[in-house]
Amino acid sequence: MSYHCELAEQPAQKVLSIRTRAAVENLPQVFGQAYGAIINYLNEIGEYPAGPPFAAYYNLDMQDLDVEAGFPVTKALPGKDSIKPGEIPGGEYASCLYTGPYSECEPAYDALTEWLKEKSLTPTGVAYEFYLNDPAQTPETELQTRILIPIK
Repeated sequence: MSYHCELAEQPAQKVLSIRTRAAVENLPQVFGQAYGAIINYLNEIGEYPAGPPFAAYYNLDMQDLDVEAGFPVTKALPGKDSIKPGEIPGGEYASCLYTGPYSECEPAYDALTEWLKEKSLTPTGVAYEFYLNDPAQTPETELQTRILIPIK
């Protein structure tokens, strides 16, 4: 499978998120709980997500991933308990759209990493995934994930 990689200028985006550490095999439960808690909180305060859920990966230790799960929001909102306000920085990103099961996206990352090398671009070390459709309503083979890697 080939992947279309490109540079994309992204504006800064306000978010509400939960940052935690987890083993890769626990991510579905961790993300499910985080997204549920954030949606419940947004409902409590009469707000809505401004886009699809995202995850940010701050390291590559599959047994102790430093991850952030959240939603973009339209404005700065107060946090509550483990839900924190934050911002995805604006700037230049390497972007790739992956279609398929979340657990099989490694080839898309490999393609994006190779593309970055070919273009002599240096990533910051963080990777963002935006989950563009709902896994509860979409066949696993049709799940779409936008991978964004900020460029130094």
